[in-house]
Amino acid sequence: MFTPLPPMQKRWFDFRMRWKRRRLRARAIAKAHELRLIKRSNPVRGDILLFCTIRNERERIEWFLQHYRGLGVTRFVFIDNDSTDGTRAHLLAQPDATVYHTRASYKASRFGMDWITWAMLRHAQGAWCVVADADELLIYPHWQTRPLPALTEWLEHEGQSVLPALMLELYPKGPLDQAPCRPGTDPTDVLCWFDAGNYTITHKPLLDCLLIQGGPRARQFFACTPNRAPTLTKLPLIKWSFHNAWVNSTHSILPRALNRVYATEGEERISGALLHTKFLATVVEKSRIEKARAQHFGNAPVFDTYYDQVAEAPDLWCAHSARLEGWEQLEALGLMSRGGWA
Repeated sequence: MFTPLPPMQKRWFDFRMRWKRRRLRARAIAKAHELRLIKRSNPVRGDILLFCTIRNERERIEWFLQHYRGLGVTRFVFIDNDSTDGTRAHLLAQPDATVYHTRASYKASRFGMDWITWAMLRHAQGAWCVVADADELLIYPHWQTRPLPALTEWLEHEGQSVLPALMLELYPKGPLDQAPCRPGTDPTDVLCWFDAGNYTITHKPLLDCLLIQGGPRARQFFACTPNRAPTLTKLPLIKWSFHNAWVNSTHSILPRALNRVYATEGEERISGALLHTKFLATVVEKSRIEKARAQHFGNAPVFDTYYDQVAEAPDLWCAHSARLEGWEQLEALGLMSRGGWA
């Protein structure tokens, strides 16, 4: 249970974050000139939208679209950051996709979140939306039998406008460069292992959000500097409002009240998981490329060692690795919860 903030401190935090939210929304609107609309698919009332910034994800995009259509997403909005591997051509062929193109800096757009915030301001007022990277597959309790419209209806009944999720990092057994995935196939057939434990949770009072760290990257690459490990807390499903603004990827959002998606009185609250399929064989070469591009971290030189280690195709599997079996397994491990959605 988290200790409530003193009233004066809470008011001060709320005041600071109100101004931050306004600045972030203004910044996102100012970044709109960097995006060129190249294909439009007009949403209709009741659509569940998905927003994604993407670059060179040809091996994943077919399954990504299949997975989210199966969940109930009816319209996609992609921001293509100058793909060169055929990703953009594939997106343009999709009848349910709106596609923007940009050659602007991903890093200078707050790692794509200025673009995403603006696109949601333009397309998503009042709509339920998924926000996910191409290597993230959302699952939640009963996901195979209850599509997103059923989940969002229940969330609205509960007065909840956000579904939180743990980003569950998947990996193969063996060297990373031995985990190929043909386009159109399920990457979790290759990446079927995860860390069942070793997670830490910290409460961040300024944004009133949780910071979860751990998993294979923390264990393998950040053992000596665990505070540098990637953040695994995500808010991938949200009912969007014009008043919202993403702060740090989908780890946190403003208004800050939207980040309070965790239980404080011992009860259970619903949560999902984002299956992170980063560690396919192509991650080895992509790490060399991304190290040179220096577009993915605020202080890129700090992560040079990380990129170098991934480029050596390590084996992330260990004796404590668990094989992915399903959402019920994740719930039993405490990594997901159905809350009151029986």
